[in-house]
Amino acid sequence: MAKAKQKVIIYSTPTCPYCKMAKEFFKANKVEFDDIDVSANREAAEHMIEKSGQMGVPVIEIGEEIIVGFDKPAIKKALGLA
Repeated sequence: MAKAKQKVIIYSTPTCPYCKMAKEFFKANKVEFDDIDVSANREAAEHMIEKSGQMGVPVIEIGEEIIVGFDKPAIKKALGLA
């Protein structure tokens, strides 16, 4: 069974192929998420770097967990998907 709903945030850019793949994965699994375009939002980009230590995207925040890149096994585990 899926874990209790956790807030999902993806820090992305419009040109990032892994960001697109992550968003498609969320949509296919009916996971609601907030998409933050760090190319257009400097403050959000700085916040993302502060949280993850990474400048690359995607950075995915699921509850308290930070996942760098489109790491499908880690995303499934954090979401409680089989």
